This record gives sequence, structure tokens and C-alpha cells, in this order.
Amino acid sequence: MRRPLQYLALLGYIVFLAFPLLWLLSTALKTSQEMAGLTPTWIPRHPVLSNFADAFTEQDIVGSALRSLVVAVTSSVLTVVLALPAAYSMARHRSLVNRVAIGWVLVSQVFPFILIIIPLFMVLRTLDLVNTLPGLTVVHVTFTLPFALWMLQGYVRSVPRELEEAAATDGAGRIRTLVRIVAPLLAPGVVATLLFSFISSWNEFLFALVVLKDPDVATLPLTLVKFTGAEGVVRLGPLAAASLLATIPSLAFFAIIQRRLRSGLLAGAVKG
Repeated sequence: MRRPLQYLALLGYIVFLAFPLLWLLSTALKTSQEMAGLTPTWIPRHPVLSNFADAFTEQDIVGSALRSLVVAVTSSVLTVVLALPAAYSMARHRSLVNRVAIGWVLVSQVFPFILIIIPLFMVLRTLDLVNTLPGLTVVHVTFTLPFALWMLQGYVRSVPRELEEAAATDGAGRIRTLVRIVAPLLAPGVVATLLFSFISSWNEFLFALVVLKDPDVATLPLTLVKFTGAEGVVRLGPLAAASLLATIPSLAFFAIIQRRLRSGLLAGAVKG
């Protein structure tokens, strides 16, 4: 009896996750008259593609998406490059300093990020990075680095020390051990951290709103806001179409790297 219940629960969870995307798709295909109706409909009565055309013609969707992609990819790669060696050091060389550092990383996640907006803006203004994509990239790296560090050090601790000791006994040097033994085992953790950093940067709105002022450097979340008029009137059709298109890069990025999440966790243990 448990197996059908498990599949039923899984189906319900999938529907719960897919509902926002399905509702976005339904709204993006509706006419303005149908959206203004008192009774909402699941399936558009007269599907149209004009909302997608309006989304591209009214706002710079492609340009802002490319800028968001550059910032997200750059910040996620930098986050992993900075966090990985620090996480390995903190996990393998335990000391009072490392424990204090891990504690501070966890505590720093409790504070509202809006508290650092003003000092962060002042630092960026001093470095002449306000209203620039490199400045926003630095902010996103600062924003995601603590949690990425905490994630990776947990993955490093899950790798048995005995594997490194066995490799050293067989004559493998420190660098070879890290490259041939430890790195393959950390691949799922690195991929998960990359995915987290990418999605966090891709969807981030508050810091982009503060740092970027010029429409020519606006990222995709800032462009989506422009579908709301000066009087608060929202153009739901183009907004739904643009929001639906904005989910494609995240889904594509996950589809590309998700196989690494399931790759053999003990792949490095069988390598000499």
C-alpha cells in the first residue's frame, strides 16, 4: 500500500512545483479581455502569442537577460573558486579560529541583508563600481559566499580522511591526491553550489535596484518591473510572458549540470 501512496505524494509535489509555471504559461497566452474576466480560466479560450511579442518590443528583454547571464555565471564561478579552498582548509584543519569562522558564517545569514545596503553602496562608490556590472558581480559574490562556504565545507567533511591517507601511503603527493581523489568526490557539492549561486544571482533584485541606475545596464529582474506602469497598473500578459522566458536560463543551466549531481559519489575512490 505504501508504494501507491508514495507515487501519489510525489505527483502532488510535482503539481505543486509546476503550478506557478503552468499559471504563467496560461496567463501569457490569454487576451487582456479574458484576464479581466471575473472568473479565472485554467486553459485560455483563445490563445494568443501577442504577449510575447509585446514583451520583446516594449522592453529590452534580450539585452537585460544577457547582462543577467554574465553577472550570474561570473559571480557563481568566482564564488566557488573562492569558497572551495577555504572550505577544504576549514574542514580539514580544525581549530578555534575555524570554528569561530564557521559560527560567524552561520550568524551572518541571520541578519537582514538590507542592513548592509548603505555601507556596501558607499564602498562601491569609493571603488567607482556603482552602476556597473562588475560592481553588481562583487555584491553577488559577497552575498552568496558565506552560504556557499558553509555548503562546501559540509561536503568536504563527508569525504573520509582515510582515502587521502591511503593515497599518501601509495605514494601520491598532496596535489595528486586533491586532484585525483578529493576533487571527483566534491563534484556533486561543487555543482550544487554553482547551481545555488547562479539562481541566487539570476533572481536577485534588491542589490541590483540599488547598484544599477542606468537602464542600459539593467538586469532582467529590473526590466520585469518596468511592465508595471507609473500608476501601479500591471500589464499581466507581457509580464507573464517575460517572466516565463526568464525561467528558461535557470532550467537550462540545471538541465546541463544536473547529471553531475547524480554522478558516482565514490568515483574518486577507485582512481589510482
